[in-house]
Amino acid sequence: MGESIPQTRQTLTDILRVRFKNVLDPVGRFLNSLGIAPNTLTLAGLAGNFVGALFLAQGRFVTGGVILLLMGPLDALDGTMARLRGEPSALGAFVDSVTDRFSELFIYAGLIYFYLSTPNSLMVLLAFAALGGSFMVSYVRARAQSLGYEAKQGILTRMERFAVLVSGLLFGFTEVAIFIIAILANITALQRILVVRRQAR
Repeated sequence: MGESIPQTRQTLTDILRVRFKNVLDPVGRFLNSLGIAPNTLTLAGLAGNFVGALFLAQGRFVTGGVILLLMGPLDALDGTMARLRGEPSALGAFVDSVTDRFSELFIYAGLIYFYLSTPNSLMVLLAFAALGGSFMVSYVRARAQSLGYEAKQGILTRMERFAVLVSGLLFGFTEVAIFIIAILANITALQRILVVRRQAR
């Protein structure tokens, strides 16, 4: 199939999961003891992100940002709970990945809806570019993995995008954050395409 898959640097998500393992594991055990299923937590996160997106659509960026920030840990906890149960599954990973994409769709749809109500048509385009880039980053990785390649590298993976956007919403530089994501997410997708191309030689 070409050259072997190269060693890749850890993503921010990988690093945070290792760093906060001692926090996530006890919380995961507690939630498991309550009989909560990992997929239930995944869907709760999706619902929370949808609510946050509704606030973004109204231009209430700080409130929306706070809700998105609170939903962030759920993305790590569902995987932790499944691991502690000894039942991480392909279906669980599939549900997690799909809900992540829906969450991003809701969030950027909320931003696009808001900017459509303003004279700032450039921000509509930038929010759309940020959404497209975010989806392409995930699609390139998924498609590469389906063909036996590895493509999780890049300058702006999902956790970095989340950090940039939520910081922008909370601290008043939303438009700058969207601009950064619009540019760097698409660059990340291109980086992953090049990584796969090198592996396929």
